[in-house]
Amino acid sequence: MPRCVLALDQGTTSSRAIVFDRRGRARGAAQQEFTQHFPRPGWVEHDPREIWETSRRTALGALAEANLTARDLAAIGLTNQRETTLLWDRRTGEPLHRAIVWQDRRTADACARLKRRGLEPLFRRRTGLLLDPYFSGTKLAWLLDRVPGARRRAGRGELAFGTVDTWLLWQLTGGRVHATDASNASRTLLFNLRTGDWDDALLRHLRIPREVLPEVRDSSGDFGEVTAVPALRGVPITGIAGDQQAALFGQACFRPGMAKNTYGTGCFLLLHTGERPVTSRHQLLTTVAWRLGGRTEYALEGSVFIGGAVVQWLRDGLGLIARSADVEALAARVPDNGGVYLVPAFAGLGAPHWDASARGAIVGLTRGSHAGHIARAALESIAYQSADLLAAMRADAGVALRELRVDGGATVNDALMQFQADLLRVPVVRPRTTETTALGAAYLAGLAVGFWKDRAEIARLWAGDRTFRPLRRAAAMARLRREWQRAVTRARDWAQP
Repeated sequence: MPRCVLALDQGTTSSRAIVFDRRGRARGAAQQEFTQHFPRPGWVEHDPREIWETSRRTALGALAEANLTARDLAAIGLTNQRETTLLWDRRTGEPLHRAIVWQDRRTADACARLKRRGLEPLFRRRTGLLLDPYFSGTKLAWLLDRVPGARRRAGRGELAFGTVDTWLLWQLTGGRVHATDASNASRTLLFNLRTGDWDDALLRHLRIPREVLPEVRDSSGDFGEVTAVPALRGVPITGIAGDQQAALFGQACFRPGMAKNTYGTGCFLLLHTGERPVTSRHQLLTTVAWRLGGRTEYALEGSVFIGGAVVQWLRDGLGLIARSADVEALAARVPDNGGVYLVPAFAGLGAPHWDASARGAIVGLTRGSHAGHIARAALESIAYQSADLLAAMRADAGVALRELRVDGGATVNDALMQFQADLLRVPVVRPRTTETTALGAAYLAGLAVGFWKDRAEIARLWAGDRTFRPLRRAAAMARLRREWQRAVTRARDWAQP
C-alpha cells in the first residue's frame, strides 16, 4: 500500500519538495534556490527551465532522503508562487520569454490606462482583485504584445499560458495536460468568481485569446500522471493550490471565520468566508480558497508587503544585528517601544491601504531612543500591520475570529507572537508542523485518492505547538494601536510629486 504523498512547493526564491506520511509528518525533504533576474528597475524574472529543473531535482532528493520509490507514493500535490506568468510553445514546450514574477511592476502603466477607462469596478466585481501589476492578466497581455507574433500564434492555439502550477503540470505530464486549479485561476484578473470560468469580457479588454488559457479544474482531483520523470512515472498528480490557499488548507481552516497568517518576507492573511464570495469594502482581495467536488469556497486575503523583511533591513541596511535571529534579544533590552514606531512602507503599503506612494518612516525618536527601541518597533510593525488586516476582514465578513493560526519563519519569535495575541485579543496558535504550504498541497492530493478520508480526518491531524493568549490589558493595546495609526498617516502619500 502507498505510504506517503509527495508535495512540490515551488516558491519565489527556491523550489522545495517534502514527502508526508499518513499522519502528516515530513519523512524526507529537499530544497534548492534558483536565480533571480532583474533586467530593469522594477522588473523581476525567473528562468522557466530552472524552475522546472530545480523542482524535478528536489522531488527526487526528497524521495531519496525518505528512502522511498514511486511505488510508495499515493499521489503528488503541487503548490506554487502565485501570479507569476509563463508563456510557451505547445508543440516544443519551449518558453517564449522568462517568467514574469508576481513582484514585477512593468505593467503599472497598463493598469493605470485601464483605470482611466473606468474599468476597475468591472474587474473588481468579477475577479475580486484590484487592477494592479501584481496579478497575471496584464503580465500575459504584455508578453503577447512584446514577443513577436505571439498574439497571432496564441489566437491559433499554438501557445500556452500558465502560472507556475500549470508549467510544472505540463512538464510532469510530458505536455499532455494544460490545466490549473480554481485557486490559481482566481489570481489572474481573468477569472470570474461567480461563474467559475474565464471571463470573456475581461479577456476582450486585455486582448487575450481564450485559446491560450488552461482548463480550470478542482483543487483536488485528476490532473494526469507523471510521464516525464522516470523515477516518478505513473504517480498521479491530484492536488494543486496557490501557496497561500494551500497554507490555509494545511492549517485546517475549513470553516468560515477561521484564519491563518503566514509570516515570511511579507505577511499573507487569509480568512475563510464560506461558499460565497465576500466583497470587501476595505480594499482586501476576494479569492478562491479552493474548489472541491465542484463546490467553491472563498477567502478574504490581505497582504503585508514588508513583514520579516524589516528584520533583514535592520541587519543589512542599518547593521544593527549580525543575524536575523538576533533581533529578539536586541528588542528585549527595552521594556517597551519608548514611543518609537517604525512603518516599513519601503515598497508602499499593502492592504487595507494600497498606497504605492507611502514610504518607510520612524517616528517618536528622542535622545533617549536607541537600537533596542528601533528593533522593538520593527518587530511590532509586523504585528500592527497584520492587526490592521484582520480588523478590515472582520468588518467585511461580519464574523468573529476565535483564534489565528500562524506559520512562516517569523513565528519562531515568541515575543512577536505574544504581542500579536495582545493586539488581536484572540489566541495566536503556532502549529506543530510548520510546513503548512506543502502540507496543504499534500492533503489536497491525498484526499483525491482516498489517502485521507475527508477533511474531518485532516482536522484531527492538526495540532498546536504553542498557544499565545492575550496578557496585556485591552485599553493599553488600544492606545498603542492609535499611536500606530498616527505613525501610518505620517508615512502615507510621501512619494507624491
